Amino acid sequence: MPVVDRSLSWFTLAATVVGILGLIPLVSAVEPASPQAAQPSTAGEPASRRGTVPPVPDGTPEELFAYIERLTDPAALPASRGRQRYYLRKAAAATADAAGRIMAQTKPGDAPHGEAAALRFAALESLGRFGEAGATTALAEFAESLADSPDTALAERARRIAVRAQIDASLEGARPDDVLPLVGRIAALLRQAPDDAELASTALGLATKLGRLPGGDAAAAAAYEAFLPILEASDSEEVRGMASGAAGTARRLSLPGNPMRITGTLLAGEPFDQETLAGKVVLIDFWATWCGPCVAEIANLKAEYERWHDKGFEVVGVSLDEDRATLEQFVQAREIPWPVLYEEPGGEGWQHPLATYYGVTGIPTVMLIGRDGNVITLDARGKKLGVALERLLGEPAARLGDRRVAP
Repeated sequence: MPVVDRSLSWFTLAATVVGILGLIPLVSAVEPASPQAAQPSTAGEPASRRGTVPPVPDGTPEELFAYIERLTDPAALPASRGRQRYYLRKAAAATADAAGRIMAQTKPGDAPHGEAAALRFAALESLGRFGEAGATTALAEFAESLADSPDTALAERARRIAVRAQIDASLEGARPDDVLPLVGRIAALLRQAPDDAELASTALGLATKLGRLPGGDAAAAAAYEAFLPILEASDSEEVRGMASGAAGTARRLSLPGNPMRITGTLLAGEPFDQETLAGKVVLIDFWATWCGPCVAEIANLKAEYERWHDKGFEVVGVSLDEDRATLEQFVQAREIPWPVLYEEPGGEGWQHPLATYYGVTGIPTVMLIGRDGNVITLDARGKKLGVALERLLGEPAARLGDRRVAP
């Protein structure tokens, strides 16, 4: 007779826990002041169904599994969203505790042990989504403890979860450079399993997250530099496709300190000649007429262009519009004085080869290039542009609204 005898398989029960605890992001962020705020119910109804979480019993694996099932029964949820959040948070913590007690009473490789591990994983991940202090670290440590389990399926899953949890734990309040040791570890794992699409996705996800952190561009570029050669050499077509999609982003993030290739066709139809920019400070602006923030930035760009153009400042717009007529009307109506590159739509995506080449996935995106042709920064919008231009070009030839001309 098996240790656990009930209708739910461990896969089904784990899915049930994930489904119930996965409601966490959907409930209100407002919590009741205390457990006593939970909804009352009729006498004789199980405690979990009254919207409260009873203490974890000091029982057998069968009793603990039954306890978890009661906690994760949808009927246990209170009606109030605020009370649901309180209940789900407590249920996740209790599930993690109960699952740990089951694992202590069972052997690795046995079905109940693997089932309890799956439940504890689900509960800790839910607590992490709740923002519970220490949950991400606890998940990483738990996964690490199972990485060498004799249950090979569990060990493989634990190693994957450990990597994701370590990424989340490392990014919590950390400076981007503090995460670089983890980049090295993931790169080592990729070298061991270069065809693992899930691991490849996790690695590229870390690079993306680093790029979104303030000041994280250099760390993200280092991550791409470590991951992409491994992924590009993979025997997996899926993995190579991921690498191909990420190569443009890596190319863009590595631009500072290096030259940028600028090719395309002017709105009027002539090929653009990058040599016309030699010796100038240049802002490359990826934009579109349908992009609100892009349009809002035009007034600032025109002001800086008027102030600094005679001192050697140029702007090159790269339009991601799909309709030429709309773009031409916009450029004429706004009296945009700088060259605009445009290509007729030829497929899905951003519809401009230069945007694809540099992995532009959001606009406005800008690159500021120095007189020597090397990119200075990828962050030169708003007031930052004027500050950078004054540092690079000195006093402007003339100030807007001021008839005084600098000597």
